[in-house]
Amino acid sequence: MIEFGLPWTWTEQRVRHAIHNRATNVAVALRRQHLQGFGIMEYGDDTAHLVLLAVQPVLRHQGWGGRLTHWLEATAQMAGIGRVSVEARADNHNAIAFYLRLGYQHTATVAGYYEGKIDAVRLERRLA
Repeated sequence: MIEFGLPWTWTEQRVRHAIHNRATNVAVALRRQHLQGFGIMEYGDDTAHLVLLAVQPVLRHQGWGGRLTHWLEATAQMAGIGRVSVEARADNHNAIAFYLRLGYQHTATVAGYYEGKIDAVRLERRLA
């Protein structure tokens, strides 16, 4: 559901690496032992990059994505990071609208970002 129409790049090995990487945070939302969604954020010295965010399709528009994003942002802010960036597929209007509602601003469009086939919209949010 995340990389529809493209080869899946977030393999089990890549997710495990993210979990064990000290510069990465993996947040998982569970309810009654059922996965609701998850987010993966990489932290640098001054910036953080939200590399993956997903919510079960039947649970979208119920606040799960916002809660996950806010938790990851709060963690970044506690670490002294002042800016978060994220990319969304240019054809994923729902994701772009989601990030805009959260206070992200469109900063660039990157041609062929996804497998050289699909453009990305880069968004950024400054943390208070």
